[in-house]
Amino acid sequence: MIKVYSTPTCSHCKKVKEFLDSINANYVDVDVLKDRVAREEMIELSGQQRVPVISIDGEIVLGFDKPAIINTLDKHNALMK
Repeated sequence: MIKVYSTPTCSHCKKVKEFLDSINANYVDVDVLKDRVAREEMIELSGQQRVPVISIDGEIVLGFDKPAIINTLDKHNALMK
């Protein structure tokens, strides 16, 4: 499962989602401004309050780090699920 913790005004969040859309990845977008529980979950997982935070089968990628996202997707065969 791919989960993107984001905010509506975050440009890097938009880039992450555009990239995931471009490779036809299924993901859940969580707006941490609206969802307090998700915000707390994101902070617990990442140790930070900055977005985007991407969880790929429980492995965390911080920011729009395209090589790390691709590597983690490949590692978890996340696109095959």
